[in-house]
Amino acid sequence: MKNIAVFASGRGSNFQSVHNEIKAGNIPANVVCVISDKANPPVFEKAHKDDIPTHHINRKQFDSEKEFTDKLLEVLARYETDLIILAGYLKKIPPKVVEEYRYSMLNIHPALLPKFGGKGYYGMKVHEAVIEAGEEKSGATVHFVDEKYDHGPIILQKEVDVKPDDSPQELSDRVLEVEHSILPRVVKAYCEDNIEINKEGVVLKDE
Repeated sequence: MKNIAVFASGRGSNFQSVHNEIKAGNIPANVVCVISDKANPPVFEKAHKDDIPTHHINRKQFDSEKEFTDKLLEVLARYETDLIILAGYLKKIPPKVVEEYRYSMLNIHPALLPKFGGKGYYGMKVHEAVIEAGEEKSGATVHFVDEKYDHGPIILQKEVDVKPDDSPQELSDRVLEVEHSILPRVVKAYCEDNIEINKEGVVLKDE
């Protein structure tokens, strides 16, 4: 049984998609805490309904990057965290935390990386850029986190069509459906030790 910490900045729909599968008995894990850079994001309300502890931890609360990093590591250690999920978390993770949880930290991104990833590509801005570029396909990506924004080994992607008359919101809605299907699948594979990392890349062994 894995202990999962979720980092989120907003609504927490991806957190909910994973937690629903955990509650249904499909993922052998527990969400042990939710951490946010926001003081009272909607995701906290979702967590509180299931008595999941929440923590507001923001760099601005601390005098130094080291103090901020140490606080994150202290909270993660307190809950004996095995896996971190970045579910709509908009801040960069400190390098020391990345190193501590190398290949044990997942991010979900609303585009087909490496396209439309990196600093500044988040939320509706991603979908606006996809449409503006005239892309015929978009989708979602789950990947391991490294020291760069939206970088690190890709685990799973799923495509959606970009329709000629799509608005950013319409595209976002379809991509979100994909996010809610692939993130729980990857989390389940991780918790069941069905992700293999080798010289060729990452292999999902859940099929």
